[in-house]
Amino acid sequence: MKALSIRQPWCWAILFAGKDVENRGWKRWNPARKFRGQFLIHASQGMTRHEYKDALDDMHRMSRTRPFPPGLTLPAFDDLPRGGIVGMARVVDILMDSPSPWFFGPMALQITDAQPLPFVPFKGSLGFFDVPDSLMTDDRTLPLSNLS
Repeated sequence: MKALSIRQPWCWAILFAGKDVENRGWKRWNPARKFRGQFLIHASQGMTRHEYKDALDDMHRMSRTRPFPPGLTLPAFDDLPRGGIVGMARVVDILMDSPSPWFFGPMALQITDAQPLPFVPFKGSLGFFDVPDSLMTDDRTLPLSNLS
């Protein structure tokens, strides 16, 4: 199955806070722009405290006009899983503009059906990359066939 590395806390925002787009700066010729369908969300290994603070500031700003569900709280910096599969979602379109408060451009993947999965350590890669189905069918998570 295909996977896409996304830095935290943006993975968390996709899975729990309604982030419906994943912003990218991919060039027109990038083959990843043609991808549509289900993919695994891979939390990149890296995340700086500055990135975390910027994301938290963005989320606070957004919540003023579009409140998050009561009790929803961004986990602490050290509590966000990194360096593995954390969920899955579906890419339904590529957007050059969007009314979503999560859209920062210049383009974004439109994401639906996001759902968390138990953490599975795995080394990521740039763009969409392949994850063996066998990795996701051990005792740590549900078989991918049950999630379609």
